[in-house]
Amino acid sequence: MRRLLFAANWKMHLGPEDTRGYLKAFRARYNRRDDRDVWFFPPAVSVEAAAQAVRERTDLLVGAQDIYWEPKGAFTGAVSAALALQAGARATLIGHSERRHVFGETDEDTRRKVAAALAAGLVPMLCVGETLAERDAGHTLAVVVRQLAGALSSLDGPTLSRLIVAYEPVWAIGTGRNATPRDAATVHREIRAWLGGRGASAPTVLYGGSVNAKNVAELLAERELDGVLVGGASLDPEGWAQLVQTGAA
Repeated sequence: MRRLLFAANWKMHLGPEDTRGYLKAFRARYNRRDDRDVWFFPPAVSVEAAAQAVRERTDLLVGAQDIYWEPKGAFTGAVSAALALQAGARATLIGHSERRHVFGETDEDTRRKVAAALAAGLVPMLCVGETLAERDAGHTLAVVVRQLAGALSSLDGPTLSRLIVAYEPVWAIGTGRNATPRDAATVHREIRAWLGGRGASAPTVLYGGSVNAKNVAELLAERELDGVLVGGASLDPEGWAQLVQTGAA
């Protein structure tokens, strides 16, 4: 049976109190399904509240939006993988386009963060994707492969099988534009080929970029997509429950 993953990236929204209210409302509206999992990536200050709110549900999981690669030390404002794990995170986003383009993270930074997440027992969700200029220049696949290699080239097949890759074209994030299902599937096949060529078994590859309740079924009709990483459309518990429920089987 195909199993889908719906990941909600709340970005810089919802503090602990709002998080508890959100998840109470979501759980009241979401009818659990055996063919999908739902992951939540709240701000760092809300990870513990979110983890407590879903602790009885094996189909709901909480992750961090980012980690730092050092295990501890004088790194003001940073959160290590171990600290995220203690707060209740079981996964972490790495290399989200906003981390790359707003905060200047490099492929080497993502490599270090992936290694730190794996060492701590967190599931890394590596985000890759091209800008509009790179897309218009025909460099989409080259950019994605470069980002994969920069973060993952030192890992063996069994280790690669433990992580998730999310393809999020930068030009589609928060713009109302999204890649066509066919375009997304083309990139997903390239990602699978790269991972499979290094021994990864059945890698999980998500799509992110202006996903909403109106287009999610069409996107997930493409069997190359194992799920979606959603930003703005995940901030309303009723709307998010509807999106998760209506996603293709």
